[in-house]
Amino acid sequence: MELRDTARAAAGAIADRLASPDDARRLDLVQGWWPQSLAHGAAGVALLHIERARSGHGPWQRAHDWLACAAEGGAVGGPDAHLYYGAPALAFALHAAADRPGRYARALDTLDTHVTELVRQRLRFAHARIDDGDYPELAEYDAIRGLSGLGALLLRRREHTELLREVLTYLVRLTEPVKHDGELLPGWWTHLAPSGKPSLDYPEGHANNGVAHGIGGPLALLALTASTGITVPGQVKAITRVLAWLDRWQQAGPTGPWWPYWVTRKQLRSGAPGPGPSRPSWCYGTAGFARAQQLAALATGDADRQRAAEAALLRSVSDPGQRDATVDLSLCHGFAGLAHITRIVAADALTPGFTDSLPILLAPITGTPPEGLVNTPCEPVGGGDIGLLEGAAGTALALHTFATDSPPLSGWDSAFLIT
Repeated sequence: MELRDTARAAAGAIADRLASPDDARRLDLVQGWWPQSLAHGAAGVALLHIERARSGHGPWQRAHDWLACAAEGGAVGGPDAHLYYGAPALAFALHAAADRPGRYARALDTLDTHVTELVRQRLRFAHARIDDGDYPELAEYDAIRGLSGLGALLLRRREHTELLREVLTYLVRLTEPVKHDGELLPGWWTHLAPSGKPSLDYPEGHANNGVAHGIGGPLALLALTASTGITVPGQVKAITRVLAWLDRWQQAGPTGPWWPYWVTRKQLRSGAPGPGPSRPSWCYGTAGFARAQQLAALATGDADRQRAAEAALLRSVSDPGQRDATVDLSLCHGFAGLAHITRIVAADALTPGFTDSLPILLAPITGTPPEGLVNTPCEPVGGGDIGLLEGAAGTALALHTFATDSPPLSGWDSAFLIT
C-alpha cells in the first residue's frame, strides 16, 4: 500500500473511533472532558469531521454532532476564553464548517460579538500594562491563549479587519525594547517562567521564543497579515526587530542551525543559551521557528532569509538525533506537526528536497494501530487526548491532509499560525 493510501486509511480509522461524542465521553481522557476546547475537546474533534466532510471523505452528521456537543450549554466567554477555548474556539470551528455563504451565519454573528468584546478588553489591558511599564504575561500575547491567537481568528474570519489592525498595532508596541533595572530587554520579556507562572527557577523571568507561547506567534501573525495586505504603521519594523532577536540567538550546530526555546536574564548577560537542539517541534522547535521566519521572508521579500529558514528545517528533520528527541505523534510537538509543517514549507519553498523526509516523519504514525492513536495511554500520541493540539484529531488531520495532497478546505491549520 502506498504511503498516501496508508495515511488515508489511518485518518479514516481514527475518525471512525471518534465518530460519536457519546462514545468519546467514555474514553480515559488525560485532560478530562472539555467540550469547548480546540486543544483537547469536542471543538477540536469537530474540525476533523468538518475537514473530512468538506473534502467528501466523511458524513456531515458527525461534524454536526461534535459541534452541537461543543456548543452545549452556551459559549464560554470572559477572561478564560481564547482561541483554543470557549467562544473563540467555537467561532473558529463554526467558520471552518461554513462551506457556503450564510451557513451558521446567526451563530457566528453571536460568537463574533463575544470575540470582539474579548479582544477589545484584552487590548485595553495590554496597552495599560505597557503604559505602566509592567512585564507582560505569556497569555497576553501568545498564540494559544493570547492576542496572537485571537488575531489568527480575526484574520480567518475577515469580518473585523479594523479590530485586527488594532491587534497588530499592539504587537508592534510589544516588540519595542524596554528598560528594566537598567537593562534593555525585548518588550515581550516576562517576569514568569515558561509555564506562565512565577517560579524560583526563573527569578528574573525570561524571553520566550516559541511559536506557541513566545514571540514566534506574534512574528507569524505580523507576517501573515502583511502578506495579505493588512498592515499598520511600524509593522515591517516590528518584524525586523523580532528577526534580529532570533538572529542574535541562532546557534550553529553540526546538524544545522537551531534556536533556544527561551532566554533567561543570566543567558542574556552571558550571550550563551542552554544546550540544544531539542526536538524540532511546532510549539518551540526548529519547525515552528523556520516556518515563522519563512513567512516573514515571504512578507518582506527576503529570499536569502527564506532559503536560510528552509535549510534549517530541512536539516532538522533530516537529523536522526533531532527526530529521536521527538517522542509523540501530535501536531503540537510530535511527528504529525513535523510532517504537516514540512509539507507547508515545501509548498512555498525555494529549496528542494522536503518531500523526501515525509515517509520517515509519517512512519511512527502510520505504524501505530488506530486504537493506540486514540486512547491508549502507553502509546505516544498524547496519553488519551482526542483534541487538535496534542491528540488524535490533530494527528488524523495531518494524515488526511497529506493523503489528499491539497491545502485544508476548512483552514484548520490556521489555528497554528502557519497558514
